[in-house]
Amino acid sequence: MAQASVQIGTPLLTTRQAEELHKSILAYLSSKNLASTAATLRDELDLAEESFDAEKAKKYEGLLEKKWTSVVRLQKKILDLESRNHLLQSEIDNATPSSLSRRTQDPTNWLPKAPPRYVLESHRLPVTCVAFHPVFTSLASGSEDYTIKIWDWELGELERTIKGHTKAVLDVDFGGPRGGTLLASCSSDLTIKLWDPSDEYKNIRTLPGHDHIVSSVRFIPSGAAGAPASGNLLVSASKDNSLKIWDVTTGYCVKTILGHVDWPRAVCPSHDGRYLLSTGSDKSVRLWDLAGGRDAECRLVMFGHENYNLCCAFAPPTAYPYLAKLAGLDRPPPPSSSAEFMATGSRDKQIRLWDGRGNCVKVLVGHDNWVRGLVFHPGGKYLLSVADDRTMRCWDLSQEGRCVQTLTGVYEGFVSCIRWAPPVVKDADATAGNGRSEGSSLADPVVAARRRAATVGSVSASVQIRCVVATGSVDGAEGKVRIFAN
Repeated sequence: MAQASVQIGTPLLTTRQAEELHKSILAYLSSKNLASTAATLRDELDLAEESFDAEKAKKYEGLLEKKWTSVVRLQKKILDLESRNHLLQSEIDNATPSSLSRRTQDPTNWLPKAPPRYVLESHRLPVTCVAFHPVFTSLASGSEDYTIKIWDWELGELERTIKGHTKAVLDVDFGGPRGGTLLASCSSDLTIKLWDPSDEYKNIRTLPGHDHIVSSVRFIPSGAAGAPASGNLLVSASKDNSLKIWDVTTGYCVKTILGHVDWPRAVCPSHDGRYLLSTGSDKSVRLWDLAGGRDAECRLVMFGHENYNLCCAFAPPTAYPYLAKLAGLDRPPPPSSSAEFMATGSRDKQIRLWDGRGNCVKVLVGHDNWVRGLVFHPGGKYLLSVADDRTMRCWDLSQEGRCVQTLTGVYEGFVSCIRWAPPVVKDADATAGNGRSEGSSLADPVVAARRRAATVGSVSASVQIRCVVATGSVDGAEGKVRIFAN
């Protein structure tokens, strides 16, 4: 009993800490106009008015609230760290020398890990979009500060800032015709702009035509049977409820696609350029076939999300074996077939996986806020997602879409976008006319795209996966780009 009484009576705070706490409580009570309660506490503490007057109390105002919120933040951080530690310990416990060796050597099993290699800071407002150059180690980021910034992701250095848009830049993408990679950007200023990386990112063309915010822009790949044109087409999505297809060599709008009854916020092309996938505020997911000639044919309209849809992605053929099992198929579709499986993310905090018949084959639940971005692992086994819950999640499609990794504590705010670096294509035919040796990563991007379209069913020896992922986020009032690399 004596021992217990000693433990209870042992003070947790030093005399000075106790005095500071008492003064903070008095200042808090006074700021809330609880004068009688403050007076009673002052009498109990035998704290004279002269030693702690109103002037001194002002120094302690707000201190108690700050300490309290700090404790809450620290408790959350501790819980996040404990969860992360548990995950890492589980990986260690289940690891074997052979599995560790395979994971180190096999890029198809690589996943982004904290901390990122680089945190790139320069944007004054949130980062909305990122895009990798198809050949070089350049990365473009767009922001609500009206600018585009070009980074060297391998060195973590800012190369240049591009100005031209008069409102927020909402999306960027690299692509273009044979022999000339371009950067496309779209904005709340209703325009799409084309920039030439080979000429110091000079603005070579501005494409007006949409009647409202342009939220998404993507180059349409070429090279497969039925694919339109030859790498010179660009698709855009706008709050005017339309999709438009542009010829970047002339600047003309060659096709306007109507069907959405509300803002199609995102659009993406299939790997062979034949199909488009679009989704947005009408909660629909629409699959468009471009091979039908003048008009795009709407092949599928899918519903299931309970709020606005924000992002979409086609699954690569390398993912077909895993997604076919989820869809209950006896065998996966042929790799040459595109638009067999798709993914969408929504403000309803869910990710939905769809098959080419319009069926939802799986709903991935785990995010605690709006899902902003999706990207399939080039190896096909994983789907990565980012969201306003400040996390990146990795879903294992070979385990029925189970979330096998959550990156927490990396981001300070909402995560708005994610992209995976394009692979290095080692192709003698692509480099023969360029005076470069076989195996060079500086192949013509269009030839490289065609080679990828022909070999997408598996990770070919001539296609080397780059283990590099970029994300954009809101960090306080500013925006940051994070590079995760092996």
